[in-house]
Amino acid sequence: MRRPGIAIALYRSRPSPVRLEAGAFESYLRDEGLDRVIATRAANGESQQPGIEIFSRNAKAMLVAPGAAAADKAPRWRQPVGLTLELVPETDPRPLAAGGPFALRLLYRGKPLAGALVKAFPKDGNERRLSARTDAQGRVRFVLPEGGIWLISVVHMIDAPAASGARWESLWSSLTFEAGAGASTGAMPAPPR
Repeated sequence: MRRPGIAIALYRSRPSPVRLEAGAFESYLRDEGLDRVIATRAANGESQQPGIEIFSRNAKAMLVAPGAAAADKAPRWRQPVGLTLELVPETDPRPLAAGGPFALRLLYRGKPLAGALVKAFPKDGNERRLSARTDAQGRVRFVLPEGGIWLISVVHMIDAPAASGARWESLWSSLTFEAGAGASTGAMPAPPR
């Protein structure tokens, strides 16, 4: 990046098949808060059957080039980019060197997704993860206890397309950022050309 500010890097994978034995699949569904799928499997007598699914990833990373940037009234990093399942940040993480509130929206096909379990992980500790469910507008807010690198993740599961050969399709979305990155007010030298 040649100018101070935030850019978004994206990655979207193609669907890949996966098969998990019944116990492992049920555990995965519980860990990801996919209660509707657990209930559907139970109602259909499928709880003891393997989980056959296709999955894809929708990943975003906020990249920061530090320095004194002009105030932007409509920063592009707050805008959806059109991923099937997308975490959209609403908070600038740069001032959060000591932690603090971080808000985001979850969109599925461009619409708010309510009730999804969203998790936040600091780089150095799965045991210190945070979790919360999205509200009716697809919003969720975490109070980060510290700055540093964070990963926000969520999984949404739907019926798989008939032609896929799978029963379920899971969509994974993530957002990675560094709370407190570029928080200094001093300008950085321009990168070499």
